[in-house]
Amino acid sequence: MEKDTESEPTSSYAYNLMKEMKLDEEEILHRKAWLEFEEPDVNRLLELNDMAQGYATEVIESLYDHFLKFDDTKKFFEDPQVLNRVKNLQKKYFLRLTNGNYDDQYIQERIKIGSVHASIGLDVKWYLGAYGFYLRAVGKRIFKAFKSNPEKALESYFSLEKLVYMDIGLAIDTYIYQREATIKIQQEAIRELSTPVLQLREELLILPIIGAIDSQRARQLTEQLLHAIRDKRAKVVVIDITGVPTVDSRVANHLVQTVDASRLMGATLIITGLSAEVAQTLVTIGVDLAKINTVGDLQGGIEEAERILGYHVTKSLEDDSK
Repeated sequence: MEKDTESEPTSSYAYNLMKEMKLDEEEILHRKAWLEFEEPDVNRLLELNDMAQGYATEVIESLYDHFLKFDDTKKFFEDPQVLNRVKNLQKKYFLRLTNGNYDDQYIQERIKIGSVHASIGLDVKWYLGAYGFYLRAVGKRIFKAFKSNPEKALESYFSLEKLVYMDIGLAIDTYIYQREATIKIQQEAIRELSTPVLQLREELLILPIIGAIDSQRARQLTEQLLHAIRDKRAKVVVIDITGVPTVDSRVANHLVQTVDASRLMGATLIITGLSAEVAQTLVTIGVDLAKINTVGDLQGGIEEAERILGYHVTKSLEDDSK
């Protein structure tokens, strides 16, 4: 299913996406070799071009009639003007299959289509269904045109099928790549929201950590904390890990590195809320506890931080006569 060019990513975007997905010349040649798509296939497709020009409009009309029978795909074409534009784009898209020269530019065009489909929320099943419909419709016409030479008809159809499967592979790879990229961005956003660096008072920061910590999250926490120390000119940071169920050796060592890095930036770190299990783990794996300033709970950690900063907290008692 095609999409209006006004919503398509730019060519530079498709080029960059192609590079990010490592779709270089060697990879494309490898895919063609796997599909056994060779020069005779290119020639057979070029021979089909005049025929394709003749059946293109009819096939597109029948394809979109099929789309409009289903609510899931019909919703994309509620505007008649959009429907007409998309039909024309789809016609060009399918005619490109028999134009030859399946080079980098061709790959970028297919990557662009996959990217657009992913961005508008078109499920892969509808994309695959559209190609299945196209192959059935065109296959019937090829065998009818070459009814006196069924062997040539079969070879021509197989050549078209090979190219279609390369297109499908490119589109699905684009779907997967962009979906994984979106998930990664969302995960990073969630991690940032779940681990805010809070300024309690001047020169004092608090970092409450909740949930499991893996190596990636530990690195992110360190980067986030160091930036906050610099921006807020912090002298003391209290990291509360009451909500952390377990800590493995890599995360523990990363925690020690965070303490060292913070010290180099002029800040003292206080760790609070160690559970019995986490404390036992740190001892078992041999973490150098001498480098870590630990306090039992968050309140105690804040009191220790204020002591380091030179604050004196006094309790105010109400006058009994009032």
